[in-house]
Amino acid sequence: MADETPSPGKAPSTVNAVAASELPASPDRTLAEQILAGDESSFRLLYRRHTPRLNQLALRLVGGAEADAEDVVQDTWIKAVEKLDSFRWESAFGTWLHAIAVNVAREAMRRRGRRQEVEFPEQAEPAAPAPLERVEVMDLEKAIAALPDGYRTVLVLHDVEGYTHEEIAEQLGVAAGTTKSQLFWARRAVRTRLADERRTT
Repeated sequence: MADETPSPGKAPSTVNAVAASELPASPDRTLAEQILAGDESSFRLLYRRHTPRLNQLALRLVGGAEADAEDVVQDTWIKAVEKLDSFRWESAFGTWLHAIAVNVAREAMRRRGRRQEVEFPEQAEPAAPAPLERVEVMDLEKAIAALPDGYRTVLVLHDVEGYTHEEIAEQLGVAAGTTKSQLFWARRAVRTRLADERRTT
């Protein structure tokens, strides 16, 4: 079977399923330096290492639309390769890659007119709600997918990916207080949807 991993100059069309744990333990920075020197095999290793998690992030950011998620992954890698020589390694490569994906996903939603921002009351320091309780995975994924794009982004980055409010604020170009408020309302909306579904089943 032909290797479907893209080259640095070619947009990826599918996500390679090779597990990160099966890849050689070459540090990301070393692979990046080799990519900049023209080593295509190093790009394949870096791509296979990070794409499975990147695809899951993209899928959640776009609300479960697989075609949109594939586009986000594709564009993220294109931009990452274009900007690789300017990456200063002040954060992990995966963190940097996810930041690019967040911006790509937000831009995709704007272009397609699917942003459904809801104006919730602003709270500079809202009371921090507890993390979402354990529920059926499919129900939770559906509830997250139904959120307005901006609130879904913050909830995915904080509750799923584990980023701090400060890190999210830096990625989105907003104040940390804004991300806290968005997370508060996002969690409330998810809980309300889950409760409504329980009552109807």
